[in-house]
This record gives sequence, structure tokens and C-alpha cells, in this order.
Amino acid sequence: MMQPGAPTSSMLAAQPVPLTQPVPIAQPTQPVQLMPPNPAAAVSIRGLLKHFGDKVAVNGLSLDIPVGSFYGLVGPNGAGKTTTLNMVTGLLRPDGGIVTILGRDVWSDVNAIKRTIGVMPQPDEIFNRLTGMQLLVYCGMLRGMKRSQALQRAGDLLDAFDLSHAANIMVADYSAGMTKKICLACAMIHSPRILVLDEPFESVDPVSSANLKDILIEYVATGGTVIISSHVMALVEKMCTHVAIINQGVVCAAGTISQVADGGDLEERFLQLVGGRHGAAHIAWLDGGAQ
Repeated sequence: MMQPGAPTSSMLAAQPVPLTQPVPIAQPTQPVQLMPPNPAAAVSIRGLLKHFGDKVAVNGLSLDIPVGSFYGLVGPNGAGKTTTLNMVTGLLRPDGGIVTILGRDVWSDVNAIKRTIGVMPQPDEIFNRLTGMQLLVYCGMLRGMKRSQALQRAGDLLDAFDLSHAANIMVADYSAGMTKKICLACAMIHSPRILVLDEPFESVDPVSSANLKDILIEYVATGGTVIISSHVMALVEKMCTHVAIINQGVVCAAGTISQVADGGDLEERFLQLVGGRHGAAHIAWLDGGAQ
């Protein structure tokens, strides 16, 4: 029974909040607890998030890339592969999550991190009015090398990539395959521990592609780590030791090639996880080329 003089519920509701006690603010929902980054990994990603306006490009992505691996990132167009790589390499600041490179937070000292990685530029991102030699020396000196050291390394790379004959030719006059080679050489001149390559074999002829593969395989064999983004499943299955399938900004599956393929074909496994495959529509006027 309510005691005489006790405040009623309506009286309690009417009591003003003292000015000395601020109205409590609703707390956000706590995020899912994530494992801490793996300090032994070449790249360790936890809860990576990036959105552009209303579009979520990367949605809490987590992944470990072992040291000395040849790691493929595959996914449909718009899956978030390139955005993820841009955040891993310090080119794009994430909206959430953490990325460590060899145990160090990328954004704690982004310039120091960039010295340990090599990012292959796209052909339209280089100064193609320079000769091949000039471009490599320029890239080396941007990395803090003395001119003499940059010249020596540029010569070594031109030899290794079979571009010595084009050392004094403007890159604008290179073929597509030669341009890809010089772009990869630009990423390697400072002897990085990790190489990040976005579609490195796109528009490359079979001979140039084979030469690029040989160089990358040798780089991994000597302790380097390669991360490539590609749409070509056969290439990833043949070259890579590990693969992650990304769709809608999250990892659908990750591990060694055999683990992800799960005893079957990697491309079929990709289609199972990503979906989107449908029966071919029948177009009557295409039958046998009938008019």
C-alpha cells in the first residue's frame, strides 16, 4: 500500500531532471568481438570497414595473409577487392577496423609501412613520357635512394624483365606487356617485403605474362609475399598458394587453394559461394547465325 505523502507515478514522471545531471545518451550497440591481429602474418586485417555515401564497399572484413605466401583475392566486380587493397597499402583511410603489416599498425606510421610494401601502379598512373630507365630511377629516388643506387637497381630490373633494349625508349611507346613489366619493376625497386598487385596480368600477352609469373614466383621463393587481385580463376589456381573469395565487402572463404576449392574446381567453388549464375537466355535470332 502506498504511504501517505509518497509521490505518485505521475508526480515522478513530472519531476524535472536536475541541470547538474545531464540526460544519459543512448549507447551504440557493441560490435562483435574480434580476434586481435596476428603479429606473425604479413598482413592481418580485422573488422575493416569502408563506405562511400550510402554504399558499403567493405563490410567488417577480416583476413590473415601469411608471410611468404602468394595470395590471391578474387571476387565479382564491386566486391571490395580494390578498396581493401587501397586500405591495406595506406592509400585510403578506413572508416573502421585495423590493418597490420608485419605486426605494425598501418596508420600508426603510414610512411614507414609504405617502405616495406611495393604497390604496382596502373599504366595510366605513371609518367610515360619518361624512358624506362628514367622512370625507374625516379621511383628509386622517390624512395630515398641515392641516384647511383637507383641507377644500378634500375639496370638490374631492366635486365631481369628483358627490357634492356627499351631502357632509353619512352614508356608511352611500350607495348601493353612491356608497360606492365615496367610498372612491376617500379613496385620492386626499393626491395619491398610485400608486393600488392591489382590485376597484374590484364591485357598482357602470354609471353609477357609467363615472364611476369616467373619473376613473382622467384620473389616468393626468396621470402617475399605477393598479394594479387584477379578475375582469372585459372591463373589464381595455378600460381597462388592461398586465396580469399570476397563478395559484398566480406570474405566468403579463405585458406589454401585446396582448402577453398574443397576438393573441386576453384571456379565452381567461387560460383557456389558468390552466386549470380543463371541459365543462358535463348535468343532465337542467334541460332546458327540465322538471318
